[in-house]
Amino acid sequence: MCETCSSPSIGRRRLLAGGLAGGLALAAAPLFAASAFAQSGYGTATPVTPDEAMKRLVDGNARYVAGTPQQADYSAGRLKRAMGQAPFAAIVACSDSRVVPELVFDQGPGELFIVRVAGNFIDENGLASLEFATAVLGVKLILVLGHASCGAVQATITSIKDNTLPPGHLPSLVNAIRPAVYEAMRSNPADLLAAASDQNVKLNAKLAQTAAPILSERAAAGKLKSAAAMYDIGTGKVNFL
Repeated sequence: MCETCSSPSIGRRRLLAGGLAGGLALAAAPLFAASAFAQSGYGTATPVTPDEAMKRLVDGNARYVAGTPQQADYSAGRLKRAMGQAPFAAIVACSDSRVVPELVFDQGPGELFIVRVAGNFIDENGLASLEFATAVLGVKLILVLGHASCGAVQATITSIKDNTLPPGHLPSLVNAIRPAVYEAMRSNPADLLAAASDQNVKLNAKLAQTAAPILSERAAAGKLKSAAAMYDIGTGKVNFL
């Protein structure tokens, strides 16, 4: 054994240097390289533009409302999905159990990237998820989908009017939705819940297209669009705002 290799201090330095070099190599590897694998994954005629992605959602919702869905056998394509994914759109949806984006837009597994939280807003974790969806998976459209009679928005309205906060970790939801409620209140609407819900999806759709650096850069290059919409649980129809 060489003397230098047996030296504890030199050994530690080499170990640190090796770890640093490995870390730099990983950091230098482009994040977008993973998109090549992602695009080879499951997806049916993946749209090549944001507008095509939007049309696919609109057409799918029309089928859902009409009761003529194309998606029925979810076992189809299971083995291919195991090899990768290539969703064409990301949906920021409420956690409400009655809101199921795959059904609402008549899309199968592997075709939508879903980020869900009560109140359908975008926080730091949601933003990171959307950055992954766009930069790595190649998603071209982000849709922020709210719904009628949202409990999270109503809780925020109640909190503001009563000047109180709900228990536990619920204040984090309320505080995230407050800006939309305050903005809606400025026009003194007849239906504050509906107005605040609309404002909430609009504000978050704007964030989905302007958040730097990844989303804003892709939007500026025409590779990404965002949109806001409201889902009527009773009729099944999605109204794009």
